[in-house]
Amino acid sequence: MLDVTYIRENAEKVKQAMQDKGEPNSDVVDKVINVDEQWRSLVQETDQLRSESNDKAKKIGELMGQGKKEEAQEIIEYTSKLKEDIKDKEVELRSLRKHREDLLLQIPNVPHESVPVGKTEEDNEVFKSWGEPDKEEWRKPHWELVEEQGWVDFERGSKVTGAGFPFYVGPIARLQRALINYFLNTAAENGYTELQVPYFVNEDSARGTGQIPDKEDMMYEIPRDGFFTIPTAEVPITNFHRDEIIDKDELPLYYAGYTPCWRREAGSYGKDVRGLNRLHQFDKVELVKMVHPDTAYDELENLREYAESLLEALDIPYRTLLMCTGDMGFTQTKKYDLEVWSPGQQRWLEVSSCSNFGGFQARRMMLRYRKDDGDTEVLHTLNGSGLALPRVVAAILEIYQQEDGSILVPDVLQSFMGTDIITS
Repeated sequence: MLDVTYIRENAEKVKQAMQDKGEPNSDVVDKVINVDEQWRSLVQETDQLRSESNDKAKKIGELMGQGKKEEAQEIIEYTSKLKEDIKDKEVELRSLRKHREDLLLQIPNVPHESVPVGKTEEDNEVFKSWGEPDKEEWRKPHWELVEEQGWVDFERGSKVTGAGFPFYVGPIARLQRALINYFLNTAAENGYTELQVPYFVNEDSARGTGQIPDKEDMMYEIPRDGFFTIPTAEVPITNFHRDEIIDKDELPLYYAGYTPCWRREAGSYGKDVRGLNRLHQFDKVELVKMVHPDTAYDELENLREYAESLLEALDIPYRTLLMCTGDMGFTQTKKYDLEVWSPGQQRWLEVSSCSNFGGFQARRMMLRYRKDDGDTEVLHTLNGSGLALPRVVAAILEIYQQEDGSILVPDVLQSFMGTDIITS
């Protein structure tokens, strides 16, 4: 969430940011400021009453020491009423603080000045392109390839669970495992500490990273236990240090984790959901950074370049988009999407998002670092997919397919696969 002082001092900027992000409820900014003013005024009143209560307590002690019990008793009766007033105000303060926090959770992050203002994906800017998209029409879409070879079983997945929960069979199961190992090993070589994380999180964790209130409809919930299945490893990894104070010298912290991910993908339909394009369960290696605020945007560029390097090593043509305000999400200040070329579909498929959240998540989680002067401040968090597997697998199948139906294995994966070609 945003700092309430920042909102108070930049109210119009925050309202404009909400409009730019397509969040219509900008009157919540004025509501936050109003509730905060009430809270601060009540804090002053309560502090004054506490001060008066302390003074009266000293006076009572003096009078009792002087044997003036009757005078002391009058003050005791007065302070008794004073303490009741203080208790009432403390209850009101807690209520106002909770109301203010609920309102703050409705305000999105403010986009960085370098982010293009726009409403839809059409307003995103192509930041970088790499490789030459293959336009050869003989290439089959991946769903035809895997169906012919029996490599992915959508029908049995639907029988066992439901649509969007496929079985990976034989060499494609090994290809998935090879990609996971390659991504994790490469992350370790680049300074990321690997975490094996819980696949379920509680409500505090989901709120900490901004999944709620915002993306409830996208998550699977386990009401009996109060858990959510993770939509990405970002959620448990970023919450790893929730409610902690990190020493400044420990920054930056880099973490990587492989998990399955679950998303309801409500409202998805049409050609975008065919094959591996959009699933309810998929695998991903996630990268998370916790950094000093002064370095956050440089860290974002480094994160983007690292994710791009994985695609270049796999020799998959891609483009990097700088997302516009209306297409970047509730929690981000700046976001890049990486899209690979699908020659079988003749279109781009997203495989990674690299985002800077500023202090937005850390403030929700009370995730701070200790400065040289001993004071604490929220650190900044970033994350990126390194990478999401289904569409990377789809791109490999389509780009590396041969006319006899076999699939060449990218050089960097051959040691993990134990072969340089996938055949029936």
